[in-house]
Amino acid sequence: MPHSHSSAPRDSLAGVRLARGASPWLLPTLATAAVGLVRARRSGRWAAVAVPATALAAGMLWFFRDPEREIAEGRVICPADGVVQSIMPWKDGRTRVAIFMSPLNVHVNRAPLSGTVTSVEHIPGGYVPAFNKESENNERVVWHFDTEIGDVEMIQIAGAVARRIVPYVPRGCKVEQGDRIGLIRFGSRVDVYLPEGIEPAVEVGQTTTAGVTRLDRA
Repeated sequence: MPHSHSSAPRDSLAGVRLARGASPWLLPTLATAAVGLVRARRSGRWAAVAVPATALAAGMLWFFRDPEREIAEGRVICPADGVVQSIMPWKDGRTRVAIFMSPLNVHVNRAPLSGTVTSVEHIPGGYVPAFNKESENNERVVWHFDTEIGDVEMIQIAGAVARRIVPYVPRGCKVEQGDRIGLIRFGSRVDVYLPEGIEPAVEVGQTTTAGVTRLDRA
């Protein structure tokens, strides 16, 4: 049966579930919108501030949403909402599944398997668009999980406008499949390396849902 996971502590606003790490970006935007709306009632000139600020605040709320999910069954599940950009056999026998996340997707990433986080490595880099092949040299965080099927590598890659990756859990932490493990702000990519012998169950162009889409073929 599908199961759900309780989330790690996170930000919230009026009952809206928001991703951890949203407040530094969201609160100033909401404050600006609120001030603009109040002053626009007294002066039409403030409408020039209120309208775009309110639109930006609404966009921020949408971007930082963090819905609950019923976690699917499977050895490896998708860690990200998005579209499968490529599926590539690797020289060491693994298969890389690259998932492109647009700014419209939920940007909270989830653990693809249960296990222990053995490495969380931040690597500085550029900010070319995440759909570009050269995005492999972008700012990124490389994860390794010790799982029942061996070491599984996952990489969070920043995009052209993503300027920070926020890991939620440290090295040595045990995670359950589908647990929230991090956030990438404003468009990005997530790569998962399936161990040798595990065939991907997704196809290029397929839409994925974090915690719900199964990556491995039964």
